[in-house]
Amino acid sequence: MKHLVLLHGALGSPEYFEKIKEALSGEYILHTLTFAGHAGTALPNDGLRMQNYVAQLVDFCDTLPSEPLAFFGYSMGGYVALAYAAQYPERVSAVMTLATKLQWSPEIAAREVKMLQPAAVQQKVPQFAAYLSGLHGSERWAPLMQRIADMLLALGENPLLTDAMLSKIHAPVQLMVGDKDNMVSIEETMQVYRSLKSATLAVLPNTVHPFEKINTPMLLQLMRDFFK
Repeated sequence: MKHLVLLHGALGSPEYFEKIKEALSGEYILHTLTFAGHAGTALPNDGLRMQNYVAQLVDFCDTLPSEPLAFFGYSMGGYVALAYAAQYPERVSAVMTLATKLQWSPEIAAREVKMLQPAAVQQKVPQFAAYLSGLHGSERWAPLMQRIADMLLALGENPLLTDAMLSKIHAPVQLMVGDKDNMVSIEETMQVYRSLKSATLAVLPNTVHPFEKINTPMLLQLMRDFFK
């Protein structure tokens, strides 16, 4: 069976993938990675940067069989998977992304981090703050959110997935975005799709950004069709 690595998004957790793993366990050898600082893991002392998450994925994949691996990445996980595929094309058989923001600039980053202010989240969306507290730890979720905000600002200044980097990806890629995603636009996803050598594009109907609201049967069918 093929090895398939599932990568969660920022402020997320591998717990998101339990239904996916249950459904696909007889078809793939499945692996999940918990990005540093998430789900109760320690935050690095020197902060978070996207390239550090790529390096974490490199170390993780070094523990897996040496054959080319397939990747499914949600949101930030998709960005990390594509960056890995650009740096190590011989190690990657396919990449599927969902709800991954691929275009970054200082202006875009500044807009995105407005939603990543722990005090404002706790005051305006207490249910979400409570959810993050349960997922990452009551003393960890707020520092993690702030570090993610800092990471996005750095990414805005120095995006990893430039046109030159995208040109190094040789594996088949499927980019997917929801038609009602308020964080990732169809237009920006389509622009990157056109930059890739071997890519397909899927726009998911009635689909918003949060992974827990994804139509799981639809996603599973798309995964089966692509990774086969």
